[in-house]
Amino acid sequence: MREPAADAEDRFRRLHRDTFADLLRFVERRIPADDAEDVVSTVYLTAWRRFGELPEDARPWLFAVARRTMANRTRGWLRRRALDVRLVAAGTHEVPDDSTGTAARVDLERAWRTLSAADREVLALIAFDGLTSEQAATVLNCRRSTFAMRLSRARQRLQAALDPAGSGTPLVKEWTKA
Repeated sequence: MREPAADAEDRFRRLHRDTFADLLRFVERRIPADDAEDVVSTVYLTAWRRFGELPEDARPWLFAVARRTMANRTRGWLRRRALDVRLVAAGTHEVPDDSTGTAARVDLERAWRTLSAADREVLALIAFDGLTSEQAATVLNCRRSTFAMRLSRARQRLQAALDPAGSGTPLVKEWTKA
């Protein structure tokens, strides 16, 4: 039998009030404080979505969800780092080692580092992993139109980082064609 919405909301508020401080301390001991509140927010969002499945003593369940959330974030961070390593390795083999190529590679690497991890991932799925926009959208678990918008914005940000003077010469689209 489902409890009325008002009772569920009151029970959830009590759960949050009674467990928030302990859960935040638990997470802060394991990850940087900057990320701790995001993880705790994700835990409570999961708890709300699965409220009917919560055990009577929900505190251990919340801590277990926090552990899994932190593990997921760590795996994501490691994947992004591995992607950065692959990018550096791929870049050294593709550009000839003449002075013009070296300058271009240095500029590209410098511009690449200014991008967010999300922008780097979107561009790398197309440019380095050779996926189509539809395949890349599947990898990122989003619609193709959403991916196309992310790719377009990432290209614009990379172009702006490569050409801060805004000369208008397209430098990005050629190697990130979808």
